[in-house]
Amino acid sequence: MLRDEEESQISEELPYFEITSILEKRIRVTKSYWQKLVTTKHPRIRGKEKEIQDALEKTDEIRRSRTDSNVYLYYKKKRDHYICAVVKHLNDEGFLITAYFTKTMKIGEVIWKK
Repeated sequence: MLRDEEESQISEELPYFEITSILEKRIRVTKSYWQKLVTTKHPRIRGKEKEIQDALEKTDEIRRSRTDSNVYLYYKKKRDHYICAVVKHLNDEGFLITAYFTKTMKIGEVIWKK
């Protein structure tokens, strides 16, 4: 069973942005899902599309989720915090589940490090 964020990302809606990550995965987010993220989940990322894209393209470290082996956390260091972009990988593609600012990285298997 797909979760709401998975269903909304798999829709026929055109991507709001789409980038190729350092792992060569095509990552996308739709406009409607981005609006949901910035209004209900993490309002602090409103207007931070470029920073989120940088976290995916110019990653400092990628970790695999401990609870879902298809979920990856992309970290980019910014001054005194990290931007974390959480992505679900499906074959050669993926979609943004969420993104947020954090002081520390979550525990998980390190997949890639700068």
